[in-house]
Amino acid sequence: MKDIIVDDFQETVNDVLFRHKSIIDVMTKLQESDARLNRAIAKAVTSCGCIKINAQKQALPDNIDLNQASQFVGSHIEGKLCDDCKEIINQELQNHLFYLAALCNLLDINIYDNVLEEYKKLNTLGTYNLL
Repeated sequence: MKDIIVDDFQETVNDVLFRHKSIIDVMTKLQESDARLNRAIAKAVTSCGCIKINAQKQALPDNIDLNQASQFVGSHIEGKLCDDCKEIINQELQNHLFYLAALCNLLDINIYDNVLEEYKKLNTLGTYNLL
């Protein structure tokens, strides 16, 4: 069922995308949507203040197992997105997914197949996949 939803989404993007059909247009729109997403997150910090970023070097104790590493690292985010910021970020994520699907369509790549492949890799290799 989920593959049908993803495939249907990808096909719908193909049907409605007519203005920016060039690969160059889609690449730059995807990049623009990425910048808008990053800007929306930054504004949640700098304009709204609902979240705070407190970044510092991730401190990992010596001689720990990779499976334990997640216990010692954090996201650097403090607080929680307010409803307004969450709505804006969700909209920017949706735009980003739209242009990602458009790029996949132009390159004849199936999003669901890629998600499934990555899911299988993660399940097979676990944390070792990220090394």
